[in-house]
Amino acid sequence: MRITCPHCGARSHQEFTYFGDADVARPNTALDAPLDGDVLEDWMNYVYLRKNSPGEHREYWLHSAACRALLVVTRNVTTHEILKVEAA
Repeated sequence: MRITCPHCGARSHQEFTYFGDADVARPNTALDAPLDGDVLEDWMNYVYLRKNSPGEHREYWLHSAACRALLVVTRNVTTHEILKVEAA
């Protein structure tokens, strides 16, 4: 799989480090909020639950072996086709 970095051009995926799902939002809770009820459920979902559906998926990738840019890569997780690469 080759990822086209906006700064360095097309490179092997081995130069990049996967940084996670780009569509997951961190829960918006106060720092002193007790971890019970809905707050705990929101954090459990954020940390452990992910959609695993086929098709297009937005992911964070770090170009760790070169320019160190954080990128948002849209790819088809079934075929591994890269559809779009943009700076995060």
